[in-house]
Amino acid sequence: MTDTNSGRDGRGASGTGGTRASEAIPGPGPGMAAERCAGGRPRGRRVAAASLVALAALATGCEPGTAEGAQDVAPPVRATQAAAPTPSPFLTAPAPTAEDAKPSTSPPPSPSASTAAPDPTTARPAPEPSTAPPPRVLMRTGSESERVRELQARLRQIGHFGRNPTGYYGSVTADAVRSFQAKRRLPVTGSTDAVTWQRLLAMTRVPTAAELDPPTERPVAAPDERCLKGRVLCISKKSRTLAWMNDGKVVSAMDVRFGSEYTPTREGVFEVFWKSRDHVSTLYDTPMPYALFFSGGQAVHYSADFAANGYGGASHGCVNVRDKKKVAALFDQVKNGDKVVVSW
Repeated sequence: MTDTNSGRDGRGASGTGGTRASEAIPGPGPGMAAERCAGGRPRGRRVAAASLVALAALATGCEPGTAEGAQDVAPPVRATQAAAPTPSPFLTAPAPTAEDAKPSTSPPPSPSASTAAPDPTTARPAPEPSTAPPPRVLMRTGSESERVRELQARLRQIGHFGRNPTGYYGSVTADAVRSFQAKRRLPVTGSTDAVTWQRLLAMTRVPTAAELDPPTERPVAAPDERCLKGRVLCISKKSRTLAWMNDGKVVSAMDVRFGSEYTPTREGVFEVFWKSRDHVSTLYDTPMPYALFFSGGQAVHYSADFAANGYGGASHGCVNVRDKKKVAALFDQVKNGDKVVVSW
């Protein structure tokens, strides 16, 4: 049996099989791949690298991505969409080193309003109310004493009291005390407390007897001729004075006021018929101390209202005396039956 296929299918140099050796299907080995390159040059490695790049592009959609194994690589920035970098709040300028630090010659920044020191005037604590007791009141409206007379005399020395002392603390005296307190920047109360009294004593001298007991504030009128004999209460409406006289001599004198035009004091010659030391008017319910009655319900007596308000008021017909000390002495000297002369 003749072997006819050995020439066709063999890998020899002759026959058809030899001329088709370049068309043989390449095997898997690297040597066969290298034989397929044109010109016999080794292009196997370049082809393999290009194939890997193409496969990677197809797998990632033709865009650079974060394929596995490339997470730590930053993606390239497009030139047409580049944006300014956003400053990070955590990035700060590096502190200067000891070598390049220089002393600053600029003044320190002014503190802001929120960090400014509080105003010392507003930061002070509010003062606590004083717990000291108020000065003790020595004399007030309604007081009646020799010390009130001295108060009035001392106030008159420095021009705050324009009348003769009466010993009674009325509205006129209270006004004088207010004037004194206001000028010396003391609490203006109108009452004489210990502080006001001590300040007044320091500014004035001890009053003389004439300052404490002046004869009268007004000049005594020439006596009516009916007053020149005997014991007479000689009362003048013109001079508004009362003179207690013995045989034409003035023993004492004092200021007086009279009734209003609706309740006038009667004029004429009378005599004292009743003495009442602590009398109170049953008609007007008004105190009438040291009353010397001479005509019906009309009498010579002390008037606290006259002592306080002066000639701003009037009586209901009586002869008011504003010096309590003088009228008290007069009350002790006058007797029932002594003459009373009321004239202009």
